[in-house]
Amino acid sequence: MKIGFIEDTPLRGGTQIWVIEATRDFIAKGEEVAVIAPEGSHVAKLCAEAGATIHTYDWDDIVVHPEKYRSAWTEGLRGMDVAVCTVHPPRGDFHCSMFAGECIKAAGLDTILSPKTGSIVPWYLREYYQPDPDVNTHVICITNFTRQYLIDVYKLPADMIELVYQGTEVNRFTSTPETREEAMVRYALPDNAGPILGSIGALENRKGQIILLQAVKRILDAGRLPGIHVMFVGEGPDQAMLEAVVDVYGLGEHVSFFPFTSEPNYVFERIDILALPSLYKEGLPNVLLEAMSMKLPVISTKLAGIPEVVFDGETGYLTDPGNIEQFSDAIETVWESPEACARMGENARKLMEEKMDKKNQFDAFLQFFHRIA
Repeated sequence: MKIGFIEDTPLRGGTQIWVIEATRDFIAKGEEVAVIAPEGSHVAKLCAEAGATIHTYDWDDIVVHPEKYRSAWTEGLRGMDVAVCTVHPPRGDFHCSMFAGECIKAAGLDTILSPKTGSIVPWYLREYYQPDPDVNTHVICITNFTRQYLIDVYKLPADMIELVYQGTEVNRFTSTPETREEAMVRYALPDNAGPILGSIGALENRKGQIILLQAVKRILDAGRLPGIHVMFVGEGPDQAMLEAVVDVYGLGEHVSFFPFTSEPNYVFERIDILALPSLYKEGLPNVLLEAMSMKLPVISTKLAGIPEVVFDGETGYLTDPGNIEQFSDAIETVWESPEACARMGENARKLMEEKMDKKNQFDAFLQFFHRIA
């Protein structure tokens, strides 16, 4: 069969990495893959290198002149048995899954549209998940929280929505002496750094990096954990603001910024705790699963699918989104007992091995696609 992906973003986040990895896996298993993505995007480039058929468009212009790209999208969709469309935010009046649905309906295509989502944004329209009742649609949710929300709030039929966890590459995200040694070279930090908190991903408001900085300042102002250090690894619109906050708070010796990496396993080798203070629009972040596979405890927020893998005192701690005091207290709680910290890491790894191994989850996605097609 021919599996399609629609990625309406030029970003290089966890979802885009998953699409690239899924493309490689499906092609290796004998499936055809086609991708609709913005010109020059990370997804278009790497999926092309993997052997996928690529259909591109001008990411900015399509918002202003969508009709210019209707025929290109229609041709891209025409050969797809299933078109998996990540539910991204709307851009003006343009939304990728609605536009795909319009193309499928107007051309009378047999393509099954599969909006894929892990995030819940209350102001998103129901039509982002079911663009048109006349278009054969099956929604993929990567968290049970999201699936239940679409059923309860959007009143989508339960048999239209499939729960498939994305999982992570457990074998890849396994600590080794070699990667630990290399991590020390790639990421130079102060000699007395500890605990080292890792914040990995897009530097944007929804990820709540400002909360992490405020939590660290609170700890230091109280005279505790003098070696605490934050590693920000990624790129995004908030970087300049975060750097300015570091200067204003006087945290220069306690915070380091590093660029986006396609090898986050080296980051995980360098940190003691994954810090994920997300504020909204979250699903089940890849970076969380990867860190847990590397035996790292996680401090995050009670948001979307995160509580489905982060259990208080077992694999980490959960806090209320935006609660600086809770987040700083959780950091101190995790770090106060080396034995408990190590135990949480072991528990996290076991959970990934048993329920979140990506090699099994890619098979689960393929089984779903073959079943609905």
